[in-house]
Amino acid sequence: MRLLTWNVQWCRGLDGIVDAARIAREARRIADPDVLCLQEINLGFADLPGSQGEDQVAALQREFPGYSVFFAGAVDVPGNEGARRRFGNLIGSRFPVGRVLRHTLPWPRTKAPSMPRTALEAIVQAPFGPLRVITTHLEYYSSGHRAAQIERLRELHCETNQESVAEDGEGPFALLPHPQSAIVCGDFNLPPEDPLRARMLEAFLADMPKFVDAWETLHPGEEHPHTFRVHEREEGQSPYCCDYVFLTEDLVARLRSISVDAQNRASDHQPVIVELG
Repeated sequence: MRLLTWNVQWCRGLDGIVDAARIAREARRIADPDVLCLQEINLGFADLPGSQGEDQVAALQREFPGYSVFFAGAVDVPGNEGARRRFGNLIGSRFPVGRVLRHTLPWPRTKAPSMPRTALEAIVQAPFGPLRVITTHLEYYSSGHRAAQIERLRELHCETNQESVAEDGEGPFALLPHPQSAIVCGDFNLPPEDPLRARMLEAFLADMPKFVDAWETLHPGEEHPHTFRVHEREEGQSPYCCDYVFLTEDLVARLRSISVDAQNRASDHQPVIVELG
């Protein structure tokens, strides 16, 4: 199973052009992913640089025929003439998908700029069995927000594993497999040395598999490759890694590779590709 996670900056490349088809072409070229996790997908915000408010979910669905595509709009506000404007995360899968959940993350009051954040979860039937794939994009400006959002991601790992197919239920009450195995990926807006990354990896009090950092697991002692500000940054800024793939420890034996496409210029972030077998 190949998974690609990428903050695509509303499909805006470093040339200033917004092009969802280019994002799709690049994703297929570098990974041909079975599972696609994208952050900063835009529907209706025409005031973003280079954008005309295009429906990028529909555009990406067209570009990935045969995939099931799901979207969670963290921001959902009125637009013009009764339309809505949405901004959030997307998961696409060529494997069958079971239950899909959209989790609202904490959004405390702050004087800093901020926006609502979500975690989009899909139960993917991988060749080796079902697993939860969760993609998210944490707050950029506020470390307090990021701390609360990390805690909520950890809580969700414990809270959403109670479902059992052995229990009875009909219609919307029907219960579906909800495995402990999970991948949590996306733009966490924090560097590797941030204590919040270490917090994400801490053991749970409950009997739940803890998360590991895919790069750290396969490349112990090596610095994380830069995924942000690689090709475009202001004076005084430095590139760093803020895009991660965390997976439950039971999946470590299946972890084959992780790589970063350092040359890509179709977004201000670099794509991260993980393979499990």
